[in-house]
Amino acid sequence: MVEFFFQAIGIAVIFLLGCVGETLTEKSGHLNLGIPGIMCVGAAGGILGVVVANNANGFLSILLAVIFAAVFAAIAGGIYAFLTVTLRCNQNVTGLALTIFGNGFSSVFINNIIKIEGDSGHGAMLSEAGNKFFLAHLPFSDLLGWFGKIFLGHGVLIYVAIAIAVVAAIVLRFTRIGLNLRAVGESPATADAAGINVTAYKYSFILIGSAIAGLGGMLYVMQLMHGIVGAELAGTVEGIGWLCVALVIFTLWKPALAILGSFIFGALYIFPSFLNVFFPDATFTFAQLKLFPLIPYVATIIVLVVTSIIGNKENQAPAALGLSYFREDR
Repeated sequence: MVEFFFQAIGIAVIFLLGCVGETLTEKSGHLNLGIPGIMCVGAAGGILGVVVANNANGFLSILLAVIFAAVFAAIAGGIYAFLTVTLRCNQNVTGLALTIFGNGFSSVFINNIIKIEGDSGHGAMLSEAGNKFFLAHLPFSDLLGWFGKIFLGHGVLIYVAIAIAVVAAIVLRFTRIGLNLRAVGESPATADAAGINVTAYKYSFILIGSAIAGLGGMLYVMQLMHGIVGAELAGTVEGIGWLCVALVIFTLWKPALAILGSFIFGALYIFPSFLNVFFPDATFTFAQLKLFPLIPYVATIIVLVVTSIIGNKENQAPAALGLSYFREDR
């Protein structure tokens, strides 16, 4: 049971970063269905950062991985922002195209790196020193039994991801920047009339949201794969990205609630791997095993239906979500 919760938190923070990144983007009024592709690009950027660091110390490997992942993802987000904010392209079509591009780009990128490493199957991109540094936990956590293992036995980036979610929640809820951003997402024309630079807010938070989501893709490589990558990596990260998009709805566009929601999604994601632990005497068919990954999507649909019936504006998507803003029509 302890191992289940430990691993659930490890995968949960990946969902958390993708969810927070998409939430910030949607708060600006943009439905970015390119988040799965952006997370793939972030994963590719993180791998490149480790390759650039080469055999450097662990701290430099992780630092460059974070920087490259955020920059790569922000560039991908910048493409989306230019097409949807400046050129006012359809957000859904642009996002889907970006996901396809991100998956293809990262697949080609990773395959080339694997060839450079000289291994046709997998490439160990993270050095042993870098891997140890990333997974290093508080020294006294081993003395606290199950509590230390579950809550204090993770690498530093796990806690950085949670801090990002907390900061995002505070900014959205208690600062003028957050108030202006929510105004842009609800009614850009009204925000524009009030003197808020709508274009600047849209660009800024699309880029910030993309960079945060990209860190989620990088964290998947470092946290779950321990730096070992293969040709199937992009497809796996894309699947996680779609779950992150669903998680935004599940958590009602609230970064603070995303911390709990991401843990639930993380637990459901790894639950099939622990079936023999929870149900040692049960036998599951192949069809039954395939049903478990659908649970997060079903839960999201239920939340969407319930919140629509209740009609509480605080729990609804931004009013201008998915709509291009034409200043000339104001």
